[in-house]
Amino acid sequence: MNETARQYRVLVVDDHPIVRRGFAQLINQEPDITVCAEAEDISEAIAALEACRPDLVIVDIVLKNANGLELLKRLPSLAPETRALVVSMHDEQIYAERVLRAGARGYVMKQEADEVIVTAIRRVLQGGIYVSDQVNERILMNFAQNQARFEASPVEFLTDRELEVFELIGQGISTRQIGERLNISIKTIETYRARIKEKLRLESGAELVQTSVEWAIKKSLT
Repeated sequence: MNETARQYRVLVVDDHPIVRRGFAQLINQEPDITVCAEAEDISEAIAALEACRPDLVIVDIVLKNANGLELLKRLPSLAPETRALVVSMHDEQIYAERVLRAGARGYVMKQEADEVIVTAIRRVLQGGIYVSDQVNERILMNFAQNQARFEASPVEFLTDRELEVFELIGQGISTRQIGERLNISIKTIETYRARIKEKLRLESGAELVQTSVEWAIKKSLT
């Protein structure tokens, strides 16, 4: 089979059926790209990876009872040849570099996915990286100036797990519920809370809750 006749397979991982269906309709219009499977969580995604061996997986950051970053980190061992593209509603300024470090090859905001999803898919399938011009410029400036961050928000210094805990706090979820959701102990959650307060220079638990709620509200409005 020559290169022009190659059919690329895409796995769509998102916990919203309507979103998965929309992506599938857009992608399946392409003559050489097809959605081979869909999944709503990590366990379904792993089964689909084994079943259809996709060339690309599209994954959201927030999945059913899980975090898409976990799938990204496991992907090299599960499917070394499969590339990943993150499509999410979360702020690109916060998450783009984070998902690239986790192994993704691109980041697309859901708000603009209809216009750029096919372009992003093709860029990643061809071995490139897809991010917005704004984020690309920021990454280049970081490199040129040898800085760890460029005009960084303190939230960006949180680890992936710390950010996940921070977001759940902002959603009004209790420490016990966070522990159950992430399958970690209350003591571990408290450790994360302490680290978050230190990194964000917060003095108390009440201030942590207030800050996380304000950040969640700001995200929902952007």
